[in-house]
Amino acid sequence: MGDLDGKTILISGVGPGLGHDIAQIALREGANVVAGARQLERLTEICVELDPTGERIAPLPCDITNRAACDQLLERALARFGRIDGVVHVAAHDYSFGGLEGGDLDEWRMIYDINVFGTMQLTQAALPALKANGGSIVMIGSQSTDLPRVMQMAYASSKAALRNIGKQLAVELGPYKIRVNTVVATWMWGPAVQGYVAGVAAQRGVDEQVVIDEIASNMPLREIPEDDDVAEMANFLLSDRARMVTGQAIFVNAGEFIN
Repeated sequence: MGDLDGKTILISGVGPGLGHDIAQIALREGANVVAGARQLERLTEICVELDPTGERIAPLPCDITNRAACDQLLERALARFGRIDGVVHVAAHDYSFGGLEGGDLDEWRMIYDINVFGTMQLTQAALPALKANGGSIVMIGSQSTDLPRVMQMAYASSKAALRNIGKQLAVELGPYKIRVNTVVATWMWGPAVQGYVAGVAAQRGVDEQVVIDEIASNMPLREIPEDDDVAEMANFLLSDRARMVTGQAIFVNAGEFIN
């Protein structure tokens, strides 16, 4: 018996990193998975890897900035599995660096359109299905909101907005037995951070382990969390084991920032 037996989980932004791991663990725990992403060809390859039979996973195109696309995603998901019990919002634009001085405010608008308004559009589209049985919404937050070691002002502030929205939604949706929580991640050892470490190490002419150790030195556990660690927490929040947890921001950060 898995923690998610009989549930159907919708995950946005399923790619080779965190989205992949959340889907993989949801399948392990017995769920059906609706996997959404803009790049359908890559998404289909990931889904075939995760479930070669295709019986418990459905790759569906999704651009969360397009309301009609969000509505269509929910229609297709319900047609395939008949219900939605949880939504995990992984889709986000995070490749934006710098502060306000010299910043491109059009880029800021684009980031907010994806990270905030896109997330809300998909949530709004999913509400009728979630209200039918109750369920769980999981946002993916960023520790850059609290600890700006690398300046990502537009991205960090958009994630701060989502965290507050999550608290408000927990109050609004609680009477429908819909829980809303945020998993706040720091550096995650996956494709994005691996690429960053490799680039910095090459630029400085040092071994990659030097860069890894520098990052981990700020963490009491002295280890960079993996995508999988964040994915495990997201799936716990989807499960009935977390049935009395809502409106919370839970940090998976090896103790780097103690809230």
